[in-house]
Amino acid sequence: MLLRSLSLSHGYETLTLTLRPNRPAKNRLSKIIKSCAPRKDLQGQSIAIIGLGKSGRAAARLALARGASVLAIDENKNLGLLEQDPLFEEYSGLRTILGNQDVQLLKDVDLVVVSPGVPPENYDLSTLLESGQRIMSELDFAAEFLPKDIKILAVTGTNGKSTVVTFAGQMLNHFGIEAFVGGNLGNPLSEAAFLCLSPSMKPRFQVAVVEVSSYQMEIPNKYFCPSVAAVLNLTPDHLERHKTMKNYAMAKCSLLSHMTDTKLGLLCFGNQHLNEAVREHAENFNLAWIGAFPGVKINIETKIASLEVPTMGVVSQLQLDAMNVMGTHNYYNAAVAALCVLGLDLGLDANGMSSTIENLRAPPHRMEIVHRDANGVIWVDDSKATNVEATYTGLLGLKQQKSVILLGGLAKVVYGEETNGFEQLIDPLKYHRCVITFGSSGKMIQKTLSDNGLSIPCIGAKNMEDAVNCAKRMAKFGDAIVLSPGCASFDEFRNFEHRGLVFQEMAFSS
Repeated sequence: MLLRSLSLSHGYETLTLTLRPNRPAKNRLSKIIKSCAPRKDLQGQSIAIIGLGKSGRAAARLALARGASVLAIDENKNLGLLEQDPLFEEYSGLRTILGNQDVQLLKDVDLVVVSPGVPPENYDLSTLLESGQRIMSELDFAAEFLPKDIKILAVTGTNGKSTVVTFAGQMLNHFGIEAFVGGNLGNPLSEAAFLCLSPSMKPRFQVAVVEVSSYQMEIPNKYFCPSVAAVLNLTPDHLERHKTMKNYAMAKCSLLSHMTDTKLGLLCFGNQHLNEAVREHAENFNLAWIGAFPGVKINIETKIASLEVPTMGVVSQLQLDAMNVMGTHNYYNAAVAALCVLGLDLGLDANGMSSTIENLRAPPHRMEIVHRDANGVIWVDDSKATNVEATYTGLLGLKQQKSVILLGGLAKVVYGEETNGFEQLIDPLKYHRCVITFGSSGKMIQKTLSDNGLSIPCIGAKNMEDAVNCAKRMAKFGDAIVLSPGCASFDEFRNFEHRGLVFQEMAFSS
């Protein structure tokens, strides 16, 4: 009798196989394959998943694959049952409840996993937390199962986080380092954890580059511990949920709560709310700044970024003149991404980071050049600019490009303000051809700009289609038509992606 011991890494059981030498090789191979099945570490446990968007569905599949029984809950009665989804057909122990907010259901399970779209006030989650009920964010539930040798690079902030995460992933790939890119950006972290259930002994990626929203940090995390974390900026947004800028800043800075002295935390320089929120965490890790040293500073004229974090051995310059991405704000996005990648301590040559710059590509709907039409007009989709600050940043990078600017949609709530902040666009708009406002907040935006001395024409349109048709009449050869709405999209579209795709269709039909 031959005994062979097969030890499997995190997520798998250590098994001893008993193989008989006289058995056919095919049978022996079958036994080995079966032994590599994922460890059912949640066998016998019941888990409630609240919110069945992309994150919730990914968490439900991860929980089922780990052996748990799952109660999938969403208040939207029009969603389909997960039991009828082909993605879940191989799993038993799944039950979907739609439209029901019976809190008692949550008291009877071992664990509650909450999707980022579900506020803590819903389902009485805050009270359940205080009572000792075990509640986790989808982010933390996924991080608990990630192998410990996978490094996490986490990025949050009001604006720019998707672009920095995308750039960081592209830089890592340039150097041959496999990276999962996701989180709040497209692919939930639970999908990364699910990949680690594979019988393959080696994880499919070395780094998880994760975009993190403030919603994902409202429930205290225990297992989500980044090696590098960046808080890019903080401006008024999501205040209908967070209520105050203090609460918003605290949610953002909780990203830094589990960092140690070997890890790098980046914070935008000079933001009072963030400075106050980070105080309780700042002594635990290497704190660096975006816009000051130690950290990263940029000379826009020379297009050179200086990266200096001496405590981590990073002192280098990054040449940015080869960038093919529109907008000078993307110089900062690229420089921050580069410093974050170097902070992972993967043995990369800091002086070689400049070789990545010309290959960087921004994610969709972020100052994306989508078309150059027969009339010599450039069409730019910046639909992701869902607040005034994002539009302001984009406009600052377009001073040399005369443009027709499209503003409108559903303006974000800014507590204590009647204008929602559009008056701050007066100065960067002066370089452009005209402004066209549209959507449910279009008239308010037009009035705000006119009342505050806008020096270029401001035209009102009913909806985005009317705004685009007007823009085509106003644009001259060499101009750009730029959709940078400064508003949410829900008055006319499903989301900012839908709005951007509709704009692109209009561009290609011009």
